[in-house]
Amino acid sequence: MEPEGPAEHRVAVVGALMPFFRDWLTDRYAAASVADIPDPAAVAVAVVGPGPTIGATEMDALPGLEAITVYGVGYDNVDVAEAARRGIVVSHTPDVLDDAVADLTVALVLDVLRGVTAADRFVRSGKWAAGERFPLTREVGRTRVGILGLGRIGSATAERLSALGADITYHSRSPKDVPWAYAATPVDLARLSDVVVVLTPGGDGTRHLVNRDVLDALGPDGFLVNVARGSVVDEDALVEALAEHRIAGAGLDVFADEPHVPEQLLTLDNVVLTPHIASATVATREAMARLVMDNIDAHLAGRTLVTPVPEMGRA
Repeated sequence: MEPEGPAEHRVAVVGALMPFFRDWLTDRYAAASVADIPDPAAVAVAVVGPGPTIGATEMDALPGLEAITVYGVGYDNVDVAEAARRGIVVSHTPDVLDDAVADLTVALVLDVLRGVTAADRFVRSGKWAAGERFPLTREVGRTRVGILGLGRIGSATAERLSALGADITYHSRSPKDVPWAYAATPVDLARLSDVVVVLTPGGDGTRHLVNRDVLDALGPDGFLVNVARGSVVDEDALVEALAEHRIAGAGLDVFADEPHVPEQLLTLDNVVLTPHIASATVATREAMARLVMDNIDAHLAGRTLVTPVPEMGRA
């Protein structure tokens, strides 16, 4: 169902969005940034990009707010409990980015094991031409990979890595009906793994789920790959473990204080760093944008959100 026409400033944008998506929102809803809206009380829907926190203060600034639509699958930057208390509904964009995130996760696993980007630097530096030999690396086949968080993305990643011959173990809040072995705790998972892949949601419930104990259980031959949220890993403990060679290396797409990356990580050759790009493909970002607009259309038409966050069902 198409809305009859954009209501002036009924939709506000909080934070940065892809330019194409800003244009779509402007054309369809006359959306504008919160700071550019003369009457914040007229805003019914807030579209939230990555980064900004939406808590009680931000909700107070939009007294007519009815819905928050998050441009992403993660929504730990929104105080969902406070929104529910105020009768504000919250949506996100699950499912449409599973393949893109799983693909990048596998790419990071391959890179940390085979040293692809390190080998690229080796060639560019002239070391190969000077007669040096690049160190031997490890293959994915027969490697024990632990998936921390077996949701949709975790399952898609496990399927891909299984096809490459990896031996999969996982940890989630409870066992699932899947063909892979279950580990009772993150420490147990790390102890059973050569590579631990972090794919849990962010938020207070998973903050520093990967701590020093988990890293020590992973050990000096183990690798950590994080494509979840920076908050899930104790970043100080990770930097220390890498610097002291208590783990073999890491592939990181997310960080505790983005876009700032700890200086020491920039100097380590056994770390692969990407700028939070797991879902950053043209097709995926467009699909996410369309799903956000589907949620806006549904709310403005008086219908239930298409993809409410799980907590909305328990509110």
